[in-house]
Amino acid sequence: MGFRHFFLSFLLSAFFLSEVSISSSSSLACNSNDLKALTRLSNCLESVIAGWNSVASPDCCNWTGVTCDSSTVSGRRVVGLELGSRKLKGKICESLADLDQLRFLNLSHNFLSGSLPDDLFRLQNLEIIDISSNDFVGPINGGMCALSSSIRVLNFSDNHFTGGIPKDLANCTSLHHLSFHGNYLSGSLPDGVFQLQNLRELHIQDNRLSGPLKNGVANLSNLEKLDISSNLFSGILPDAFGNLTRLEQFSASSNQFMGRLPISVVNSPSLQMLILNNNSLSGPINLNCSAMKNLVSLRLGSNLFSGPIPDGLSFCRRLTALMLGHNNLKGELPINFKNLEALAHLSLSNNSLENISSALEILQHCKNLSMLSLTFNFYDEEVPDSGNLQFQNLRGLFLAKCRLRGSIPQWLRSCTKLRLLDLSCNRLGGSIPSWFGKFKSLFYLDLSENSFNGEIPTSLTQIQSLRSGNVSSEEPFTILQLCHNHGQGGPSLIYKQISALRPTLDLSYNMLEGPICPCFGDLKKLHVLKLEKNNLSGSIPGSLYTMRNLEILDLSHNKLSGEIPYSLLKLSFLSSFDISHNQLCGEVPKGGQFDTFPDRSFDENNGLCRGGCTCESEKTPTHSSREKKMTIFGWQFGVGAASGFVLTVTCCYMSGWMIPMPRKRKKAATRIIYHEAYSS
Repeated sequence: MGFRHFFLSFLLSAFFLSEVSISSSSSLACNSNDLKALTRLSNCLESVIAGWNSVASPDCCNWTGVTCDSSTVSGRRVVGLELGSRKLKGKICESLADLDQLRFLNLSHNFLSGSLPDDLFRLQNLEIIDISSNDFVGPINGGMCALSSSIRVLNFSDNHFTGGIPKDLANCTSLHHLSFHGNYLSGSLPDGVFQLQNLRELHIQDNRLSGPLKNGVANLSNLEKLDISSNLFSGILPDAFGNLTRLEQFSASSNQFMGRLPISVVNSPSLQMLILNNNSLSGPINLNCSAMKNLVSLRLGSNLFSGPIPDGLSFCRRLTALMLGHNNLKGELPINFKNLEALAHLSLSNNSLENISSALEILQHCKNLSMLSLTFNFYDEEVPDSGNLQFQNLRGLFLAKCRLRGSIPQWLRSCTKLRLLDLSCNRLGGSIPSWFGKFKSLFYLDLSENSFNGEIPTSLTQIQSLRSGNVSSEEPFTILQLCHNHGQGGPSLIYKQISALRPTLDLSYNMLEGPICPCFGDLKKLHVLKLEKNNLSGSIPGSLYTMRNLEILDLSHNKLSGEIPYSLLKLSFLSSFDISHNQLCGEVPKGGQFDTFPDRSFDENNGLCRGGCTCESEKTPTHSSREKKMTIFGWQFGVGAASGFVLTVTCCYMSGWMIPMPRKRKKAATRIIYHEAYSS
């Protein structure tokens, strides 16, 4: 269960229990009709609800998750069901609607399926319904609030509901919280939603809703949170936010909105989070930070914004997250950005910024900066090597695809809290410094596609987090990551959450040489090791089998020799393996993951085979032995043996040993043989 869902359920439970009078001392048992309804509900399910047993405990008010009100003449009535996260399976039968005094229903985070009972929304006393995170299907019931207008919370999120949002939601005049996110709802946003003047939270993200965001949103004057992200909404954002004086969070990311930012949005004094990334919004970024003093998070990445980075953003002093990557911004970073003391996450990647030395000099004054992405900027500039730059709280630096010149800068040495470092696709050279091994928390290092030379420093195997530490990252930060798909159209760019990055060491596409140290086997937390396209030599260390979490191992396009160690069969998580284009020999190991790797993983190794062979040094004698063997058993031996045989037979015949002959002919034959033997 995610923290957000847990927190919501906790609030709803506390909210309900604070208003329900519970008489635990009453001698009356639960109402008999309620007992029957709960029993039928339990029988409908495929799983057992622990503590529900009418024989052992006939008073259903004592059952797990059941809340009853004060006693009445007919017995205490069931007013609440708290059955969240009980691993319940099966369908909900109509008997649920027989609990006619039910006010609170929580069935969230279970495995319930099927459609909802038609009579559920005819319960006159319902105030809270939370059925989120299940497998319910079909359309959302109509007739909401037809008999009761007291429903304050509807949470249908993370199911499989289809169809449109019910048009009769306007009847739910008491509604405070409405959540349909994470379903398959389609169509436009009905006008009835804009009549919910008491609504405080509206979450409809992650659906297939389309059409414009209408001006009717201005009627929701009590709205505090509005999330319509990850849908198919289009058109221009309405300039209708002036009436939303309580709006703290507005997210419309990953839609098809275009045009400029509405004036009422960029002047909102109440907004704390403005999330509009991944649309087609354009024009300048014209935020009025003098008015938006409460703004904490601004995410405008992946749009068409142009012009310079506005100096006025430096007046949003409470900003902790600023995401402007993947736009058309140009020029230098404003010097007043040094005043953003609260700034922790900054992404300016994929723009056309200039003067990296100035940018880093300014940003070092942002003492809380922990995540910095400057990828795809500062083309062909020299990376500053000054040891005076200080980024002591920096945990992630993404400075890839900039064609930067120089070597790995010395100022990185002081970034002792680094967890992620991406300097790939530049023109950096020299050796990889040994002090990388002192980054105790580093779990993602990408130095690929540069010109680094020399041997791989063994100090990399001393990085504590890759040996035995915690390699996960809880940073809520999205980066534009360069994914290498060589041979498939080249590298591509995708957005990834930091938490989705696997522990990685990527030194591919450089000019590194020398052997692969057996000490790499100490990196037991490493998931990805990429060393392809270098000049590495020697054998593949058998000790790599101790990297039990390894998923990707690429050693292709090097000068490695010897056999593939059979110990690598112990890498049970290995899903991608490539040793092609080397000088390896011998038999490819059989069994385990090796049976799943394609032939191309082993191509261009003349001595490798899929069975029945060994390395040339083992199966072929030495050069001197081969010559000796050829002298004894070669073609010369055959000719000599045949000549000797003929000569012997002739001698025996002429001498009469086989057939007696006259004496004088025998003497003549002897003279002939003697003469031929010496004259030759």
